[in-house]
Amino acid sequence: MATTFTKQISEEKRARLAATMDEDGVIAALAIDQRGAMKKLIGAFREPTDEDIVEFKKLVSRELTPYASSILLDPEYGLPASELRAKNAGLLVAYEKTGYDATVPGRLPDLLSVWSARRLKEAGADAVKFLLYFDPDEGDEINDQKRTFVERIGSECAAEEMPLFVEIVTYDAAGADPKGAEFASAKPKKVIESMREFSDPRYGVDVLKVEVPVNMAFVEGYTAEGVEPVYTAAEAAAAFKEQAEATDLPFIFLSAGVSAELFRETLRFAKEAGSTFNGVLCGRATWADGVKAFCEGGEDGAVAWLRDQGRKNVEELNEVLKETATPVSL
Repeated sequence: MATTFTKQISEEKRARLAATMDEDGVIAALAIDQRGAMKKLIGAFREPTDEDIVEFKKLVSRELTPYASSILLDPEYGLPASELRAKNAGLLVAYEKTGYDATVPGRLPDLLSVWSARRLKEAGADAVKFLLYFDPDEGDEINDQKRTFVERIGSECAAEEMPLFVEIVTYDAAGADPKGAEFASAKPKKVIESMREFSDPRYGVDVLKVEVPVNMAFVEGYTAEGVEPVYTAAEAAAAFKEQAEATDLPFIFLSAGVSAELFRETLRFAKEAGSTFNGVLCGRATWADGVKAFCEGGEDGAVAWLRDQGRKNVEELNEVLKETATPVSL
């Protein structure tokens, strides 16, 4: 059964949205809009340069987009890679600055100062992606600024007839370790309430890119030896079901840097739990291990890895999506 897209949109916007999906209406997208994170990945092997980042993105785009419905890139380093993508692949482009100012409370968002929805459209984008750090339990002094920010972007994208993908990454304003048990306990509520908030039509969001509602490392049956589960399997399944019921928008999962294998297992778990997610925007789980091959073996090393393990990662994920993702009917 498909998710019916109920928003009233123009044919131009509908066509752009369709360009991000495969022929079945599933978003099987590749994400490589990382900037600060990319520098850290390369920095584990050598001092990163701008040229390194541009070249690696180009290789990923050229080698892996034949197997993806679309690719997410950034305008700072990624536009050369967009020109090398396969003809079948749509293009999403990030609008936000990378990271956030840690000296100011609230992880407040900011946009790339020389870009706009119109300019992203002119650069060939089929859709705009905006990343928002959000804690629904934080005070309105912070959260009203974020709500207003998304309203502005939604209005801008609507004026340009550009689909808007909003990526929500939750956190704990009180400082809980995002990888710890305390945050794992709070995560379902934070993810689900955030989705419910930005599903309101006032924001103009077309697709939500979201975290899975639990930390799988704390789910009974998925924990490492010696780790106490935070959720039973039934509690985790209930969180996935509640998440799907919290929005009437298409929503897709981000991989959050977990391994390719764990991400595939998570999607199977989500499907069995009754989640109606509509695809993925998968980043590091697909290509991160190729950075080592790139740094140690140059272009030839990276290409060899991408054509072997990288392609395998994408195709195995696509197989899981065929079994688990709910198509979108436009």
